Amino acid sequence: MYSIAEFQNLFSDSLLESRIKSKPQNLYEPIHYILSLGGKRLRPTLVLAACNLFSDNTKQAVDTAIAYEIFHNFTLLHDDVMDNSPKRRGKPTVHRKWNINTAILSGDAMMILAQTLIQNTPENVRPQVVEIFNTTALEVCEGQQLDMDFEIENSISDAQYTEMIRLKTSVLLAACLKSGALIGGGDTKSADLLYNFGLNLGLAFQLQDDYLDVYGNSEIFGKRIGGDIIADKKTFLLIKAFEFAQGDMRKTLDETIGNKSINEVDKIKTITQIYNSLKIDEMCLNRIDEFYRKALNYLHNLQINPERIKILEQFSKEIMQRNK
Repeated sequence: MYSIAEFQNLFSDSLLESRIKSKPQNLYEPIHYILSLGGKRLRPTLVLAACNLFSDNTKQAVDTAIAYEIFHNFTLLHDDVMDNSPKRRGKPTVHRKWNINTAILSGDAMMILAQTLIQNTPENVRPQVVEIFNTTALEVCEGQQLDMDFEIENSISDAQYTEMIRLKTSVLLAACLKSGALIGGGDTKSADLLYNFGLNLGLAFQLQDDYLDVYGNSEIFGKRIGGDIIADKKTFLLIKAFEFAQGDMRKTLDETIGNKSINEVDKIKTITQIYNSLKIDEMCLNRIDEFYRKALNYLHNLQINPERIKILEQFSKEIMQRNK
């Protein structure tokens, strides 16, 4: 049984880089660049950890893990183009460092690389894993479209938002776990339990992002605090504020969101005060806890050695402890 650190060492960046060619340079250099920006390597680690729940031969899942990590970074590259984001993990985005056409084409190549690598899944479970990958890839696109649709829609419900983040974020974590479990020899029931574990963990993880954007420590969280407020992004907190604000508070909310003439510092302060008054922060923390508890319940229902489950339990705890 490996530790999380050993999974991360097994999935080394050099191994990831070795799967990508270097020429033509203008196609592959942007791919090497975005992958070199690092990140948590959360998704490949989940593939390997799920495989190791049922098998000590974790190396059989490495190419599948790489496929998911390349796919994830492909979505980031194209998201940056669509959002016209200037930076990714503190560095210039691909379309800013090169140009939009290069970013689109390199992103397309990443998707093809991921599709190719997923075919290296062991033959006995290849059809199931490929189907999971393709279904998930399409769902992520659906989630991105919903997210863009929400930018121009005035009224978004809690349920609509939850469905969007399920598609955009959660299904990918769930697919990594289910794929790893099948590769390791887990049965369908166990693989489905891990899928639901990942689905709920992903929902908790994304809602925590919403919370930390307002109430986090920028040095620890790694992002500017209040960025979602400045961008008028429809997060769980803003949706709940529109649901519960009344009278003068609702008027202030209506006058502030979408108003580009307001000073950014003042805008963050005004909206945060509304959140505090309505106790939206507590609502968000309660919802995070709800999804996290559901995730752990699915994990604990696995009929395998509890010592093996502890690795994923500890990893999920670490994921959810991105300091506030």
